[in-house]
Amino acid sequence: MQKKVFGLIGNNLGNTFSKDYFTQKFNSNNLPYSYENFSIPSIEAIENIFKTNDLAGLNITKPYKETVIPYLDALAESASACAAVNCIEILPNGKRIGHNTDRLGFQNSLLNFIGSNRNLKALVFGDGGAAKAVISCLSKLEIPFLQVTRKETLQAHQIAYHSLSENVIAKHLLLIQCTPVGMFPNEMELLPIPFNGIGSEHYCFDLIYLPAKSNFLLAAEKYGAKIKNGLEMLHLQADEAYHIWMNQETF
Repeated sequence: MQKKVFGLIGNNLGNTFSKDYFTQKFNSNNLPYSYENFSIPSIEAIENIFKTNDLAGLNITKPYKETVIPYLDALAESASACAAVNCIEILPNGKRIGHNTDRLGFQNSLLNFIGSNRNLKALVFGDGGAAKAVISCLSKLEIPFLQVTRKETLQAHQIAYHSLSENVIAKHLLLIQCTPVGMFPNEMELLPIPFNGIGSEHYCFDLIYLPAKSNFLLAAEKYGAKIKNGLEMLHLQADEAYHIWMNQETF
């Protein structure tokens, strides 16, 4: 069986789980594959990573989920729908295909969380690649949402943090935190949200998984909300990337 190399592209990869996760999968299936962390200072450096011998696939993490797109040959539907890529499939002919497994991972984890309770309005905090995957998923599930952003120029379905009020929070029973605020090692950080608008009918989902309970989740739990972190989503999106790499599509 041919040797293959997979890896993770990002900046400052000290808190990632991918290397151990995929190495264990390869070993348990007796595959002669390896997984490496490729920390790069800017997306332009990815061209050097593509020259790695036997490279067959890459995961992409912040801050490159959007800026990596020009370096790819094609996008799968999952990535084009989100305008963000977190998984690259490299075909034997060298063609680079971008996928987004965050969307499926989030969707399945969200449905495990809210069950049949789909009659919710959502607030999505953040405007990066992860937030784009979440918004694509909400649109697919026909869950209405507002995206909370720090940008000065607002588009449709967007609201600024300074416009948040207790009343806005109270009307949106699904809160989804898609920023790195509160992630290890900066656990004490907290988004400027009027948490007193949260009640027992709220579902609060933080894509962060380290710490297990971010300050966002701790504050939401204090007001009686149901809470969930991003660990299950992380595993689900990784499993989908593994499936893509082991069952290459034809483009």
